[in-house]
Amino acid sequence: MNSRFRYTRLAAMALSATLVLGPMNNAWADSQSAPVVSSVGTVSISDSSYFELKQIHVLPEASGKLATFTITIHNDSSNELQFIDYWVRLKSKTGNQFSARLLPADKDKNRVSPKSSEDLTFYATVNSDTNLQDLIVQFIKWDFSQSNFERVLGEVEVPDGYTDITPADGSSIISVGGNDVTASIKKFVSNKNEKYYVPTVYLTLENSGSHSVTIPSYLFSIRTPEGLLYPLEAKGTKNLTINPKESKEIQLSGSIPVAVAPDGWQLTLAEAIADLKMNIAIAAFQLPAVASQEEGSLGKEYSFTDKSGVYYAALNGLHRLPWEDQDIVTADLTLSNKGDDSLPIPALTGYFLLDDAVKVEANLVQTAKVIGLAAGSSVNLQIAAKIPYTYEFSQIKLVLQEKDADGDSTSSGTDTGSADLTDVLEFSSQAELQAIPYIGMGESYATTSAGHRTNYKIRSIQTYGGNTGSLFTAQLEATNAEKRYTNVSKIVAHFRAPDGTIFPADVAEITNKVSPSGKALINVSAKIPKGFSTENMNLMIGDAITEGELTVGDKKPDSYVNPVSFWLPDELKDAKSTLKGLTLYPYTITLDHISTQIDNSTFTLGFNYEIQKDLLIETNMEGHKLVLVFEDGKGRKGFEKSFEAKEIDPVDGDTPDTAGTKLKLGKHENFEISMTDEDLIYKSTFLKKYKLSLYDELDGQRRLLGSQDIDWFVTTD
Repeated sequence: MNSRFRYTRLAAMALSATLVLGPMNNAWADSQSAPVVSSVGTVSISDSSYFELKQIHVLPEASGKLATFTITIHNDSSNELQFIDYWVRLKSKTGNQFSARLLPADKDKNRVSPKSSEDLTFYATVNSDTNLQDLIVQFIKWDFSQSNFERVLGEVEVPDGYTDITPADGSSIISVGGNDVTASIKKFVSNKNEKYYVPTVYLTLENSGSHSVTIPSYLFSIRTPEGLLYPLEAKGTKNLTINPKESKEIQLSGSIPVAVAPDGWQLTLAEAIADLKMNIAIAAFQLPAVASQEEGSLGKEYSFTDKSGVYYAALNGLHRLPWEDQDIVTADLTLSNKGDDSLPIPALTGYFLLDDAVKVEANLVQTAKVIGLAAGSSVNLQIAAKIPYTYEFSQIKLVLQEKDADGDSTSSGTDTGSADLTDVLEFSSQAELQAIPYIGMGESYATTSAGHRTNYKIRSIQTYGGNTGSLFTAQLEATNAEKRYTNVSKIVAHFRAPDGTIFPADVAEITNKVSPSGKALINVSAKIPKGFSTENMNLMIGDAITEGELTVGDKKPDSYVNPVSFWLPDELKDAKSTLKGLTLYPYTITLDHISTQIDNSTFTLGFNYEIQKDLLIETNMEGHKLVLVFEDGKGRKGFEKSFEAKEIDPVDGDTPDTAGTKLKLGKHENFEISMTDEDLIYKSTFLKKYKLSLYDELDGQRRLLGSQDIDWFVTTD
């Protein structure tokens, strides 16, 4: 009797040790049961109570396979049911037995109240050749009247036709914190590069319960028919809370070697039990057919995904632009983030495919000063490539690609240009590319790239005459629309005649930063052959690009993007018959109190002058000269005096110059230009009138600002 009592005590202690194995795991407490599939089978406890095998999974692991199964104890009686009086055993149809243990989170579930039920989840390591349909769950009751102290209540065999995989168009119920969450797959997308498939699964979670739930940090994987597991990265699951009757969508993405057959893939959900150092299966889904990507067309928005999230891209326009003896083909794109979380800007590139035969590699250009996409924001991007200007094609396709930041090129420290590329979107168009936008006379054009917002407007045009041709110029007024001091973006410019003739233009770049709402005057010029009409000429500009980035500093542009053309106003022939109020915008120049004097062999031209400037205008007068031309009415005397226009603005330490070498801002009196002529005294009796003219000279060609006929030896007003 005593020996039997001791044996009974030992058996009870062993059972208690099994039930309390491992410490409590709080993470599992939020997910107390696996998904609800159709019941596998039931075993009676009494007339009013029974066990139900709700679901069972087999998941590969390092040492073989891990089986997990959930039973529900239904107590419909009026008395409490104690699970300590019962146990379950897992075995195979071939007779192998496997030790089943409770999850730590379920170790304290020893009692089932009347008229209630309780879920318990077990796990067991099984042989590597054991499949789901090989398993049997046996239910026992401890009975010390039996020789082995137990009585088998019944067992449930996993039917041959049973599956734990939710169909592609079905849903699975997951219990989270006692609330039911319905999980289903909305869409499955898979791209491909040279080394990997890049799958993306969109999983919808709907809270079917009556309380808000926070989704645990599940482990998501793709499982192949061979049992291979490839982890997926979840986007949008951190601290994800779902209110009752609310649905949330999460995105899962990863990579799978192309050597793996892309058929029969499944999505698996598991939860890591840190104390046990193992993953417990939660649910599995058959993946639907890959969603076909509609070929993109102009003006429509399409989505693509990567490991960071979901992006939307729209092709706004395709342009063909002149560049020396080549043409630049550019695509203008808008990249948007419509999600609730910020996204990084992906490493995009691409190529153009002409007539489905000729592949032209292209570079991505980002003109906006942004490092990411906030929720609900967008950014403009450009794709640019060069082709011979004589090449004709009938169809063009843009293939947008993403560089794999985790590719071998990054880890080896080599150029990321050799990273794996994944096609993400395609856009097609006929060869009739979009016309470059035209800005009407007097109208302004606003760029919207963050950090470079600028309003451009044509102020005036001028022609500088020469013997073999002329210099045609336009003054482009750029207003800083940013809220900070900023540099004026470098531009590339061309004058274009109505017959399509292109004249590349030089741009006098502005080196100083411009204040908010401040203006810069950009001088654009091109040499035009003698006799070539400039009537109906337009000015085409674009953001200057060097090696795929906005041109900065002393770098030389190798292309341009964001083209726009300005219709040019009529040229104002505003040369004056006086030397007062002459305009060389942003300067106004006045010469007065002009006088001549001869002292023996020295001739002196004297005058007062004033130069005013709009101080809110930044400009670059490099190459401009003010040329003062003196001509005697009888042709007896003449000379020229040049002043560098770039020296007009005062420099710290400069003092007013009256020695006839420099012109400076402000009012200056008694400015003199002197020269010596030994024969001048003999010519003085013929001196009656002279003409004094002021020219604006650029690259050796001149434009008259004003001239005035003056009597010798008389001081003007």
